[in-house]
Amino acid sequence: MKPPSSSRTETSQVVTPNDANFLGKVFGGTILSLVDLCAYATASRYAGNIAVTASFDRVDFHEPIELGEVVTCIGEVTYVGRTSMEVTIEVYAENVLKGGRRHTNTARVTMVAFKDNKPTPVPPLTFETKDEKIRFLEGKIRRELRKTQTKEQEKLCGRIATLSEVELERWIQAPDVLSIASGKQMP
Repeated sequence: MKPPSSSRTETSQVVTPNDANFLGKVFGGTILSLVDLCAYATASRYAGNIAVTASFDRVDFHEPIELGEVVTCIGEVTYVGRTSMEVTIEVYAENVLKGGRRHTNTARVTMVAFKDNKPTPVPPLTFETKDEKIRFLEGKIRRELRKTQTKEQEKLCGRIATLSEVELERWIQAPDVLSIASGKQMP
């Protein structure tokens, strides 16, 4: 058993012109790459094995990052399953000339531990604080909701393939396609 604090990882990088779009803001893809690298280091540290990215659950872009700022990613394992780990990454930008640090992004990445080219079990989490227990339960809820949402989405999208041309047009024009798709409202 290991506490979340044993996984805490911090990485930093100065963003350069190659990282920026035409508006002088850092590409979202650059941030995703930095998040992925931090998630790898965080999960591998916790698991004691190589970890690979299974999915990005969510990445929130709170505000843009400017050229020349230092981007710091702070990662911590917040939930573990049998072989998978949810890593929460907080991203901060710092203007080193003017000072001040801003929280710019939050990401949740699911990583899977590997050994001998196969998923391998990870240690269970042990908790040192109430906040760690809360973050674990939030991660568990997110995992269960993802499973439920995936099944529901597959079911509803499968239903679309069976529609006639007329029904497809009605669904396209509907203001609430989820109600129609789930059978709560007929088109």
